[in-house]
Amino acid sequence: MNFTENAWIIFNKSIEDYHIYDSTHTPINNNYPNDSLERILYAKNWIDTVQWHLEDIIRDENIDPVEALALKRTIDASNQKRTDLVEYIDSWFFEKFKNITPKGDAKINTETIAWAVDRLSILSLKIYHMSLEANRKSASEEHRINCQTKLNVLLDQKEDLCISIEQLLVDIENGDVKMKVYKQMKMYNDDSLNPILYQKDQK
Repeated sequence: MNFTENAWIIFNKSIEDYHIYDSTHTPINNNYPNDSLERILYAKNWIDTVQWHLEDIIRDENIDPVEALALKRTIDASNQKRTDLVEYIDSWFFEKFKNITPKGDAKINTETIAWAVDRLSILSLKIYHMSLEANRKSASEEHRINCQTKLNVLLDQKEDLCISIEQLLVDIENGDVKMKVYKQMKMYNDDSLNPILYQKDQK
């Protein structure tokens, strides 16, 4: 089994585990071994799955404004955890390939392994939920047909993305692509970089 096949299984296990209770308050139950890549991948998708449903909730037009603000803060915190975990995955692969010497003409990919994995994790959620819609009996036949068409596109995207990730891993291992890790350096969460926050402290 290659990396993306294993990741896909883990992502879908996370999604299925979440939907046992289908609540954003459900605590994570990550049974993969400590320090394993599988445990990291499960944690990554769990964050994405919880956030997916938080994003659904906050779009309720009748939501209480106070509750909406609290949810927005929760989503912001979740986004930061997501970014941190993506960077951790990149660090894991950077360590894995640390003894690989890139060739003189090695290319630099526009996207790191972990950010491609991030897209794969989100794609697993899109496919799960679009499949539900394509088979929802309470929906009209037109709705189900439209959703099935979209689902087919998503499944095609999944195959292409998996192939691309596997090719990237091979290219890095062969020295054809140079792996570099960039920190996102998000500024809006930093008290010293967000003008709204640091000007408030100066008043």
